[in-house]
Amino acid sequence: MFGLEISSVPTILPTLETVLHADFQQLQWIMNSYTIAVTTVLMATGTLADRYGRKRAFVVSIVVFGLASLICGLAQDASVLIVSRFLQGMSGGAMLICQVAVLSHQFQEGPERARAFSAWGIIFGIGLGFGPIIGAVIVAIADWQWVFLIHAVIAIVTTSLAVAGVRESRDPDAKHLDVAGIATLSTSVFCVAFYITQGPDFGFVSPTGLAIVAAAVLSLIAFVLAEKRSNRPMFDFTVFRIPAFSGALLGSAGMNFSFWPFMIYLPIFFHGALGYGNVESGLALLAYTLPTLVIPPLGERILLRFGGGIAVPLGLFVIGLGFMLMWAGSGVEHVSLLALLPGCLLAGTGLGLTNTPVTNVTTASVSSTRAGMASGIDMSARMISLAINIALMGFILIAGISSWLRSALPEALDASRLQKLAERIAGGTTRVSDFPELTALPAADAALHDALIHGFSLVMLYGGLSVWILALASFLIFREGYAARKRLAPSEDEPCCLPRSSS
Repeated sequence: MFGLEISSVPTILPTLETVLHADFQQLQWIMNSYTIAVTTVLMATGTLADRYGRKRAFVVSIVVFGLASLICGLAQDASVLIVSRFLQGMSGGAMLICQVAVLSHQFQEGPERARAFSAWGIIFGIGLGFGPIIGAVIVAIADWQWVFLIHAVIAIVTTSLAVAGVRESRDPDAKHLDVAGIATLSTSVFCVAFYITQGPDFGFVSPTGLAIVAAAVLSLIAFVLAEKRSNRPMFDFTVFRIPAFSGALLGSAGMNFSFWPFMIYLPIFFHGALGYGNVESGLALLAYTLPTLVIPPLGERILLRFGGGIAVPLGLFVIGLGFMLMWAGSGVEHVSLLALLPGCLLAGTGLGLTNTPVTNVTTASVSSTRAGMASGIDMSARMISLAINIALMGFILIAGISSWLRSALPEALDASRLQKLAERIAGGTTRVSDFPELTALPAADAALHDALIHGFSLVMLYGGLSVWILALASFLIFREGYAARKRLAPSEDEPCCLPRSSS
């Protein structure tokens, strides 16, 4: 349910734009409200589940997710959908954390545990990998509402299975909830995403914009102070002194600087630049997502053979290479799926090489008593960087479209109208008939189409360069940790940062 909800919604964004009359910023918030909401509950859920019962928390999260999905499906307004998506994200994040806690408690023996987590990983991967085509097919044979309503049905089945099959468990020592940390971190992330998304409207250096930046900075400072003073912080900053943990955490961020946020925008490219319908876009997106299902075993082998210091930066490098190939493909005279296909496949391959090793290294680089906290920081890093980069990629896309239109249609539009035009094009609208003010201009059709491609080429370039920078930083941090270990134990020659054998 969680994986399917992440990957199926992007393919219906063009439909939501038409049916709900949503503008580009609202489309961004339909996705971002979900990811920001997931971030707000990740650390709190673990404590609440440990204190009040993991089965109880799991069942409650499933029920709320089903109800939130029902509200999403019944929404007739973009604003209502955004709010209900936030509720859906909160319950989805709680559901995700409870899954791991329940499986960890209920399957504790080696082979049994391995089979349980393997099955969980396969189902989660199917949801992510096939979500785009599932969402597109649902829209084709029914209505867009069923992309959300289907989860209300699945939630009924899942709740009955959880009530019958999950054993209750608690941690008697879990008594403290880090409310200050949750509130300050969530506020900071929300302010950053809001500033990037809404900045063109109120002005980045206007009093409103500067106030939002100040609120983000002050909230972040307050978060650090709250965690340092808390007896049981949700973020223990001492783990960042462990090079393997910090290097792997950059891997978590790198995937969400590139692969995952771009998956939200790629259906818009297929729809607006290539003229694909929903089903065609969903099928095309499989080239981007399917490698993430088949490549992870290779990533595990590389991790066990060469260690995290090679596996994580290598995976990030391959993602970056895929984005650079897509960037090159977007620059050909007649852009087609064939031109983007090698880059899509390679980006998905890099994600498959990175995803599991990152989780293994972050949890294996700390003591077993802190593995839950390490996993929470890993997931938080993913969701925070995802939320910020959904907004940032949207900003780059609109800026690229605006710059192209400014040169292709000089003096045709003022700055305000140009911004609105760019936002509509970024949503996938490239027919000149939808813009009456441009119908009299020569070559307007080509200008709109080329502007969208130019905007996306800049997003691809950003994704490639940013993940390469993080790959280099991750490699250097791992190397520093390996060098420190060699100084302490000169005779030790095994690869650095191997996961525990149980991984």
